[in-house]
Amino acid sequence: MLGGAQKGVEVLITQLTYPFEEKIVRSLRAGDAVKVSGIIWTGRDRFHKHFADGGKLPVDFKDGALYHCGPVVVKRDGEWHAVACGPTTSVRENPYEPDFIATTNVRLIIGKGGMDANTLAACKKHGAVYLQAVGGAAAISAAAVKRIRNVYFLEEFGAAEACWEFEVEDFPCVVAMDSHGVSLFDSVKESSEKKYREFIKK
Repeated sequence: MLGGAQKGVEVLITQLTYPFEEKIVRSLRAGDAVKVSGIIWTGRDRFHKHFADGGKLPVDFKDGALYHCGPVVVKRDGEWHAVACGPTTSVRENPYEPDFIATTNVRLIIGKGGMDANTLAACKKHGAVYLQAVGGAAAISAAAVKRIRNVYFLEEFGAAEACWEFEVEDFPCVVAMDSHGVSLFDSVKESSEKKYREFIKK
């Protein structure tokens, strides 16, 4: 248990370590706080288009994590280091993500801003979750990257669109879409619309 922002409030944080077991992932609920450790891979627009066009994936994503991220990286003493690696907007990957989840059996999709009903349905069917990473704190997120193990498609896609293999420790996220068909984004929208309707009646 970790102390919450308010006195007397405790927040349970679930530790997720690669490989991410389906049983554990399915036990998560929208709103849960998690910390991710182990290997995660980045992938943005060109990576998803490559997959959709039938291109070969560089690694086995089964029980893994895909992070929507275009990191800022530098090379020092022959090794890559992450300077900033905040999440990019996930909505752009909606056309591709359901098939990616179904084909690869990836367990964690990490990004920001939420995804659509088709991706939510794929998470429910195949045992995956969408995690909301902390937006606007790219340097803090980079602190959780302990090592860059490898990079794929660097020459083809460029640094921002390449598939980076991060080794992370306690990377903080919130479960925004779970494998039970619940989306925090939908819940917030419904609550906001309800309050708006109540307000305009006054």
